Amino acid sequence: MTRGPTFWIVVLAILGATGGLWVEHRRLHPPPPPGVTVADIGDPAPEASFVTVEGKARQLSDWHGKRVLINYWASWCGPCRQEMPLLDAAYSRYRDRSIVVLGLAEDTATGVRGYLARRPVSYPIMLVDADAPGGSLSLGNTRRVLPYSVLIGEDGRILRRKVGTFTGPELDEWLAPAR
Repeated sequence: MTRGPTFWIVVLAILGATGGLWVEHRRLHPPPPPGVTVADIGDPAPEASFVTVEGKARQLSDWHGKRVLINYWASWCGPCRQEMPLLDAAYSRYRDRSIVVLGLAEDTATGVRGYLARRPVSYPIMLVDADAPGGSLSLGNTRRVLPYSVLIGEDGRILRRKVGTFTGPELDEWLAPAR
């Protein structure tokens, strides 16, 4: 059986489309750098070290036994800046219920200090390298976009992840104590 030119055009089109989809998938989901493990929902959050904007070292384990909402942001990220007042209000509402909001800036110390001088928040803000353990990649941000949020349970396991900004009701649903 002889195959005509139409057959080969269709075969080449299918191969081209498949290759294009693979390239696009790799662009949106690049592999992590060597030595970085990406945790999934249900996994224990990786042990991580952060530095406050004042230069004090902190560990994620400092908040073990509390529900922790980690919000990755940057001073240059418009949606991040828009979301911060909502996070600040939620922190004020829930902080007496063993719930912590942590703002982890994947940014420079100078940029973060400058932004917070103009728009302070009451929840803890720390600096973190995106690709380091405890950076957003290690907690599932394979698309590497901001804002990115992760909810860690009292037992230290990852409960939820979110790309993008919260709405007020959505944030309350995430932080409301389990019934």
